[in-house]
Amino acid sequence: MGMGMILLSVVFSGCDVLTQVASSVGTAIQTSGTTPTAYTNAAGLKEALQVGLTNSVRTLNQTDAFLANAAMKILLPEDAQVIVEHIQMIPGGNQLVSDVVLRLNRAAEDAVVEAKPIFASAIRNMSFSDATSILFGGEQAATNYFKQATYNQLYDAFLPKMQSSLSKDLIGGVSTQESWSALTVAYNNVAKSTLGQVAGLKSVSTDLSAYATRRTLDGLFLQVAEEENKIRQDPKARVTNLLQQVFGQLDQ
Repeated sequence: MGMGMILLSVVFSGCDVLTQVASSVGTAIQTSGTTPTAYTNAAGLKEALQVGLTNSVRTLNQTDAFLANAAMKILLPEDAQVIVEHIQMIPGGNQLVSDVVLRLNRAAEDAVVEAKPIFASAIRNMSFSDATSILFGGEQAATNYFKQATYNQLYDAFLPKMQSSLSKDLIGGVSTQESWSALTVAYNNVAKSTLGQVAGLKSVSTDLSAYATRRTLDGLFLQVAEEENKIRQDPKARVTNLLQQVFGQLDQ
């Protein structure tokens, strides 16, 4: 193995090492004024993803980060919209729906922090060639690649974290799962009644953990894409020498 390959192996073996090397490489480039190499571009892309991930998790792991954002707010599952359509048939139905929506978003805000080490591992394991090509792949190229390459793994790892958050008594001593059960039991009782059968209502039995996991990951990727675009488009978002040098090429 040549010295170049050995160096790459060491550089991409962990985020701490990457950060140290990225800083020194960025300084060297700034001093010499040379054009970034393929290796430097790959290191810069990985560092950008790490910065975007950290900012994304920090942003979403706050009260109302999901709930107050129209693009990320988690509503009732699609097959549960029938509940909203017939809400007048459920005693206290409007409040039950509001309780579930509020708690769903609180669970997402609570669970999202668990994605950080999973994403960090995926970034660390991204190949040199993929990282190099993604840099010049256009808007959200890195996020799109990241989502395609890691979504299933992230889902499997994130699901138990979401289940834990849904079971927490996050608001008023009542968990999201308990709130969801109260709503669906009330609705299903109506659906099974004579009136409900005449109206053609069907029972609702959505897997809330699976649904909430998918919606939370959708919101997380949306935030990561926003952070990626900031680094691609706004020089002020390039907070290290390496990012300034590597992503400065996109301004030309």
